[in-house]
Amino acid sequence: MRWENLTERSEHGRAEPALFGADAVTIRTFDTPEFRGITFHEVRSRSVLNRVPGASRMPFEWTVNPYRGCTHACVYCFARKTHSYLDLDTGLGFDTQIVVKVNAPEVLRRQLASPRWQGEHVAMGTNVDCYQRAEGRYRLMPGIISALTEHANPFSVLTKGTLILRDLDLLVRAAEVTDVGISVSVGFLDDGLWRTVEPGTPAPERRLDVVRTLGEHGIGCGVLMAPVIPFLSDHPDQLRATVRAIAAAGATSVTPLTLHLRPGAREWFMAWLARHHPHLVRRYERLYAAGAYAPTWYQRRITRQVHELAQEYGIGPTRAGLARRIRPAAPDEPEQVEEPTQLTLM
Repeated sequence: MRWENLTERSEHGRAEPALFGADAVTIRTFDTPEFRGITFHEVRSRSVLNRVPGASRMPFEWTVNPYRGCTHACVYCFARKTHSYLDLDTGLGFDTQIVVKVNAPEVLRRQLASPRWQGEHVAMGTNVDCYQRAEGRYRLMPGIISALTEHANPFSVLTKGTLILRDLDLLVRAAEVTDVGISVSVGFLDDGLWRTVEPGTPAPERRLDVVRTLGEHGIGCGVLMAPVIPFLSDHPDQLRATVRAIAAAGATSVTPLTLHLRPGAREWFMAWLARHHPHLVRRYERLYAAGAYAPTWYQRRITRQVHELAQEYGIGPTRAGLARRIRPAAPDEPEQVEEPTQLTLM
């Protein structure tokens, strides 16, 4: 396995030493129902703040990813390709071979204290879910959130996991000192589709309960309506039902994102499609013939429909570059002007 080749890039583009060496890896398996069939590669990382490549479409510059691989097992996950960098399989291996940066909280705390760090926004959950099932055992996020809070460092979290509610008190505390953005990913409500395409995730209704609970505690939560899956979750009636449920949960915003199929994810998704919906294979081959993204006309149609429905139900799309300040204003405190932050995408 190529642990020694996993490097980071400096701000000048030069390769820095490997993030961890082979001697820093421990392999563990746990014979429990929750983790049966899953192997954990525990590593001691040398760095956890990752700079996003300049060519990326992501509207943020820094991320923290305490895990690689994800037991959510979403067949469309674009992060599957990253497993190949470690000589791990991008299909079943991505779902069952989980890399855990067990020292992530202490490394982050050290990096945030560095005089070179300028307090930029940190996005989490943008590669794999930081609240996947492994987090229930390793409990890395409380330390990560606490480190960011100690340095009043703005951050955002995107998740499909209900485990985020475990850290509700920490999120509320963080919002008292910095800007915190929370988004939950809910692309559709169809139960049959969820069970086959996102088999390791909580049900969409449970994720919307997270949105509702966060709102009840004064934490505004947006919904990333992702992915909208062509021919399977994009019918106008399906879009309407999903946006209506998102609005009923009290989401502060809804942002649609159509399915994209990057190398690694494309092969795994198309194999799934051939098994479950073989009549759609040729339609997908035509729709995605030009690359990883659906045609612009299709993306614009979905975006327009969702935004119109959001307006109808009293919520609006998140505008790129705007933050949700989740600390409620005190009675004698002037109304807060929304400040710049980063929108997390999955």
